[in-house]
Amino acid sequence: MVTCTPYSCQVPAAKLSKEAVVDRAFQLADAGGLEALTIRKLAADLGVTPMALYWHFRGKEELLEGLAERLWSEIDVTLDPAAPWTAQLRGLLESLIAVLRRHPAAVGLLIAHKVDNEHALRVTEVTLGLLRDAGFDPEHASAIAQLGMWTGIMLVMSEPGAEIPPGEDRAEIQRIKQVKFATLPVATFPRVVECAVPMTACDDPESHYELGISVFIAGVEAMAGGNQ
Repeated sequence: MVTCTPYSCQVPAAKLSKEAVVDRAFQLADAGGLEALTIRKLAADLGVTPMALYWHFRGKEELLEGLAERLWSEIDVTLDPAAPWTAQLRGLLESLIAVLRRHPAAVGLLIAHKVDNEHALRVTEVTLGLLRDAGFDPEHASAIAQLGMWTGIMLVMSEPGAEIPPGEDRAEIQRIKQVKFATLPVATFPRVVECAVPMTACDDPESHYELGISVFIAGVEAMAGGNQ
């Protein structure tokens, strides 16, 4: 039986599975960052000795590879073959972004471990196949697939309000930024003043993602139209 408290999750060493280790490692990494995740801390949190974890992972780097593999496995590559290829590509990007948003530690993991495991290769294979079937040559298909991943990472990292520390008064910080832009000299910065409110808005992240995905898909579709 697993006994959890607000601070730890005790798992009998004999029943400690690789999946359980990855589950708890993700919780620690998402809460404190990848830098704070160590084999010793994870073992203590699970109520086992570090040696118990070495049965599954020989060190932190291998543990991080396990976390990255889990991330890639969560990306849904089940596509509707009857849907337009642009809709299928959008689905892949939306699934990637959903995974990245679900795990605060995900961005760092994917940057360091992009295509090093079977699940990552499967996502890559599906994406390349989709783009090749859409008419792109291997060079363009490869570049677009990589840009798709970086687009997802960029959108998550640039989510409006992401720079505001937890616990801060988001509305007040937003108001201060709006006032700063709105009170600039109109003769010098007319468009900045005009856009002061939308430029500093951070209460509608879904619009941020929808626009970012749409811009990427529109660009890829335009290239497929003969501008390759």
